Amino acid sequence: MRILKILAISAIFGALGAAAEPFTIGVSLLTQQHPFYVALADAMKEEARKDGVKLDIAIANQDLNKQVSDVEDFISKHVNAIILSPVDSRGVKAAVGKAQKAGIPLITVDIAANGVDVTCHVATDNYAGGVKAGELMAKVLGGKGKVGIIDYPTVQSVIDRVAGFKKALSAYSSIKIVSIQPGITRAEALTAAQNMLQANPDLDGIFGFGDDAALAALVAVKSAGRANQVKIIGFDGMQEARAAVDKEPSFVGVIRQYPEKMGAIAVDTAVRVLRGQSVSKLIPVVPGVYTRQSKN
Repeated sequence: MRILKILAISAIFGALGAAAEPFTIGVSLLTQQHPFYVALADAMKEEARKDGVKLDIAIANQDLNKQVSDVEDFISKHVNAIILSPVDSRGVKAAVGKAQKAGIPLITVDIAANGVDVTCHVATDNYAGGVKAGELMAKVLGGKGKVGIIDYPTVQSVIDRVAGFKKALSAYSSIKIVSIQPGITRAEALTAAQNMLQANPDLDGIFGFGDDAALAALVAVKSAGRANQVKIIGFDGMQEARAAVDKEPSFVGVIRQYPEKMGAIAVDTAVRVLRGQSVSKLIPVVPGVYTRQSKN
């Protein structure tokens, strides 16, 4: 009888130990070569410490095949949840489906996954940010001029930004978008900006989908001797871009995201799901507008 009691007590403590085992969350991030994603990852780590959960972070390095492999690895490790910033909004559909079949809740952060249902999407309201960028461009151009866009057309967050930008400019019949070119890396964005400037000697403005694109455009504009003519607006609002807005007359503003807030929300949302709490399908984070006059 004594042995049975000991076994029963051991079983109870064993169950309590299992219940106390922290959740493990697999995180696949687009890159760590950009300050935005460094800040995002740091915020996730800090929130995980607060929530008492483990993070298994993998960096896709903008390689869809690696990201798919990383998600499959998370599934084989039986992580409790996955947080994903897709390299390709459509390309991750199959990987997301595999996680769903395995019963693993999946939360996207910053970039949405297209054509598939996820537990929650945490992101800047990119469309609203694009509208703000367009409104700022119209203001600094005085409601008229020719504009180019440096794009990243496979990422849904950028698709939304560009759509919002176009929508805002559509209210101004004297503003024309004369060029849209992809420029994913800073080097590619520099080439795109140079091509725009060469093809359009009377170009008045450039909207860069992200800080790297806008900063590359700044280099191109200055090298072409057109800093007094072409106005540049970026999107992200990292320190380098904000500093450029402060000192470069042609870099008139940047739509500011808050990666620290997004990272914390993503981890906290995953934990709430794992604890059986309900969460919204979409958690938007309102962007700010950083100019020399208004530093939001």
